[in-house]
Amino acid sequence: MKSNSRLAICRGTLLAAVLMGLCLAATAQTPTAATTDDRYRIGPGDVLDIRILNRPTLSRDSVRVEGNGMIRMPLIETEIQAACRTEGELGKDIAAGYLKFYRNPQVDVFIKEYHARQVAVMGAVIEPARFEMKQRYRLLDLLSYAKGPSEKAGQIVNIVRGPKMSGCEGQSAAADDGSDALLSLRLSDTMNGLEKANPYVRAGDIITIPEADQVYVVGNVYTPKTLPLKEPMTVSRAIAMAGGPLQDSKTSRIKVLRQEPGSTAKTELYVDLGAVAKKRAEDPMLRPNDIIEVPTSAGKSLLRSLLGSVAPSIAQLPVRVIP
Repeated sequence: MKSNSRLAICRGTLLAAVLMGLCLAATAQTPTAATTDDRYRIGPGDVLDIRILNRPTLSRDSVRVEGNGMIRMPLIETEIQAACRTEGELGKDIAAGYLKFYRNPQVDVFIKEYHARQVAVMGAVIEPARFEMKQRYRLLDLLSYAKGPSEKAGQIVNIVRGPKMSGCEGQSAAADDGSDALLSLRLSDTMNGLEKANPYVRAGDIITIPEADQVYVVGNVYTPKTLPLKEPMTVSRAIAMAGGPLQDSKTSRIKVLRQEPGSTAKTELYVDLGAVAKKRAEDPMLRPNDIIEVPTSAGKSLLRSLLGSVAPSIAQLPVRVIP
């Protein structure tokens, strides 16, 4: 009795395992609604090579897809829609057109040149260019192909949306990330790969990174330069980024020349770096196109010139040892 009960338990366990395996296999084979077709779909301007097995007179090289998305083939009276079809789908459509002439025609379609899915990356990137996409790419992918943002890049990246490909309504809605004509995204979020700032790019998009506003540091500093205003910046920080003031600088009267937007009027601000360092004065925030001028102190400059002229003469004097 015990052996029979054990056998029954084993059979029940084995049956449950088999059923569980069948369920898992069925679940794995069932496509989910979120699955999208990432295969490249032919578009206007693409160039195709079309091969028909054992029918060299019907095969065609360098067939360009017309602006309306159609192509023509020998013996087939009507135009054939190529746009929005994959290579395999178009091959089946062409084969269906030859069924009235041949039994089971075998047609292969190859994309020779990709022109339908061009996007442009321009602005403050290291290598602006146009790219021909052979599959779906996200924004960060395209920026990496352009070698990334340049030093002059601002804080945003804009995508001017290209027109949707006509006749492609049957594609999954997931293949399109909205129909907004312009998307403005934070560049830092995009570079960090955040999904909300890293949408899929579609054909005809123009990706632009505007240059950051600039401020200018001139005068008696170690490295006069133009600084991109990528984030809030104070006068003292800008001067520090220019190498700092030289020894004979008049740091108590740093001048900031500012022109108001939309006006020719200019205002002057004066900053005492010593007082700022001691937290006795405000360190003003800079605005776009501000010019920071570090002046030379007349007294310090005179002393420096005197030392510069006297020092060589001292070096030429003979040295005597005093007993």
